[in-house]
Amino acid sequence: MRALVLLVTLLAAASVAAQVTVQEYKLPPGRGAHDVWADPNPDGPVWISFQRSGHLGRLDPKTGQVDEIPLGSGSSPHGVIMSDDGTVWLTDGGQNAIVRVDPKTRDVKKWPLPDGGSGGGYANLNTAIFDKAGIHWFTGQSGVIGRLDPKTGDMKVWDAPRGRGPYGIHATPDGTVYFASLASSYVGRIDAKTDQVTVLEPPTPRQGARRVWSDSKGNVWVAEWNSGQLSRYDPRANQWKAWKAPGERPQVYAVYVDETDKVWISEWSSQTMMRFDPATEKFETFKSSSDSAGVRQIHGRKGEVWTPESAAGKIVVYRYR
Repeated sequence: MRALVLLVTLLAAASVAAQVTVQEYKLPPGRGAHDVWADPNPDGPVWISFQRSGHLGRLDPKTGQVDEIPLGSGSSPHGVIMSDDGTVWLTDGGQNAIVRVDPKTRDVKKWPLPDGGSGGGYANLNTAIFDKAGIHWFTGQSGVIGRLDPKTGDMKVWDAPRGRGPYGIHATPDGTVYFASLASSYVGRIDAKTDQVTVLEPPTPRQGARRVWSDSKGNVWVAEWNSGQLSRYDPRANQWKAWKAPGERPQVYAVYVDETDKVWISEWSSQTMMRFDPATEKFETFKSSSDSAGVRQIHGRKGEVWTPESAAGKIVVYRYR
């Protein structure tokens, strides 16, 4: 299905010199786009988890064409990522399984989560990431974290500290995996050798750490939903620093660090995208044409940040120099 493409040019509210081109792609109705992942190749597709319809979506940015791959009965995918071999992986809460799709053959393979025992049963799967060794790590809001070895199919799922809440997850350049617990307001660092979790607590109590992303230096950036802050954890110095997002009552949902180490966030209360420059400690604000966007997890590639507007039924890309 061909998407409707809209193209507008906006100026950053914080700096008239910072020009960003915003392009919008209308999605087929009723799909419920949740997360996106951009192929690193400049002309590559953008992958979308269609949570409501149970599909993997493939957007061709050049044509606006949207293709769909069904994931199975009862599917309701949340997160979507790519592996180095080009396959696409989804955390499928509806099927309570990790799902892999081969884009070339459209073959779908599933790894159901185990039943019973510690971390068993329904996980409310959320987000995943690959570490440097190629291990697939994932979170479940019911209170679990897990790992899957794609080569052997070996899966382990166990209880996270403090119960329910594990949400966003990412890995630093050296392969260390961090996750955020929304309900329990902490960031967890996973020891891949022992599967033990070190709880790291941001200075703001009950801040609602929702998503995490690493920069090129290994700093961990945290989207704080309850506090409306963007925070940073420096693992070398074991230090935290936080910045309040603009607005009266901001809620920071998602975070992504681009190739220049500038930090992008989706801010829920004003329905805007923001870019933060750690060097100047200043925010710039950008907006699509949607009054109600509902941007979930964001992703990007060189010169581009891609956002899923779950409330507006669009995929929007912010292109910058």
